[in-house]
Amino acid sequence: MTFSAREWRQLALPFLACIALVAAGSGLITWTESKRTAAMRELAAARAERSQAKERLMRIAEEEREVKEKLAVYRRLKSLGILGEEHRLEWADAMARIRTERELPDLRYRVERQQPLKTVPGKPANVEFYASKMHVSLALLHEGDLLSFLGDLRASGNAYYAIRSCTLARTGQPAAVAALSPRLRAECEIDLITILDRAAKT
Repeated sequence: MTFSAREWRQLALPFLACIALVAAGSGLITWTESKRTAAMRELAAARAERSQAKERLMRIAEEEREVKEKLAVYRRLKSLGILGEEHRLEWADAMARIRTERELPDLRYRVERQQPLKTVPGKPANVEFYASKMHVSLALLHEGDLLSFLGDLRASGNAYYAIRSCTLARTGQPAAVAALSPRLRAECEIDLITILDRAAKT
């Protein structure tokens, strides 16, 4: 099929328009694809940023939980009088009070000089643990008196009382001599442990 020169002239404008539309369509597709790629990159970046923010929030929440736990432990230790310098006067007062309240007939004790404990793994650099060894000798009516004495001692605070050893021995006093005479003697070694935080503000 052949076209005349007149027909070619008539088809020229639609042909050029078709070429222009195809070129415009191709350009639009390319532009749309580039915009879609950029949008996908922005979405991926936003998701990554949100994930990082979520991880940061989780870390902050975990650190806050740990701080609250440590603060609770610190407050508990402070309420017991375990933090700071040793409290020898308070220890003496506690022993006198227990002797009176429990009506212990013979209670003797001796506290040695304070000694540093071995380094505890994972402890803060400025925190030191100290122990003063206390030797206790007391006469007892029965074994329950010893448990009551140790319970009262721990409840008195002003140190953490770590019992190293306690031995019980009969005094040889016959039961017929006196119903309320002590027939047992206890010898105990107890560590009075205190914690000193050198970084704490006084």
